[in-house]
Formats: sequence, structure tokens, C-alpha cells
Amino acid sequence: MNAKDLRDLSDKQLAEHIATSRKDLFGLRFQHATGELQNTAGMRAAKRELARALTVQRERERTLTPNLSK
Repeated sequence: MNAKDLRDLSDKQLAEHIATSRKDLFGLRFQHATGELQNTAGMRAAKRELARALTVQRERERTLTPNLSK
């Protein structure tokens, strides 16, 4: 899912997507550690997918809270 699609999701759907991505990445890491993972490129794609979703979530958080660093 690209960033544009993630931005179209509701907050609840985005949180569910992040939770699912984390579970998927955990499963891939476990498979890699046990030597069962055939396609290691999937780990990279899963990490990027999670990072993309977390970035969109962080963007939303920053727009809701004022800049307190000043």
C-alpha cells in the first residue's frame, strides 16, 4: 500500500494496518531466524510498509498537536 492509500484510511484502519504489518514482519523475522524464509526481499518490503504507515500516523499526530518546542 502506498502512502496516498494510507492517508485515505481512517485512524482506526491505519492502527489496524500497523498492527497487522508488525505481526507480518515478526513472522518474517522468525522464519528468517529459523531458516525457513525463501524470499528475504519480503523482509525489506515489510519493513518499508511498516515505516510508511508509521510515518503517516506520525504526520497525523503532528498536525493535531501544536508545536511546543518554541
